[in-house]
Amino acid sequence: MRYAAALAAVSMLATVNAAEAACYEGIGCSDSQKFPEAELRKLSCQALYEVRNIVYKDNGYCFQTENAIAAFGNQGCSITSQSKVRLNSFERYNVGLIRKVARRKGC
Repeated sequence: MRYAAALAAVSMLATVNAAEAACYEGIGCSDSQKFPEAELRKLSCQALYEVRNIVYKDNGYCFQTENAIAAFGNQGCSITSQSKVRLNSFERYNVGLIRKVARRKGC
């Protein structure tokens, strides 16, 4: 499964359950903890991309680009507009912070 391959590429991955959010060693669980910015800065651009998009995958987003579909797949997706994906407050914070860190890194 391509989703599992993408998850494996994130070296800090601790646990993932399709019914729950991904949890990462050193940064926490995407749906219940705010990620520490200092820890996100340690991640590569690729890892930031994967962690951010796993949040969207876990919330039913249907990816649009060939690269994202290849990495995460669209199995079980139901939402075609990223702006319509319902993220809880932790997920919104984490996605925003990941984008900020990625921008500062020039990703």
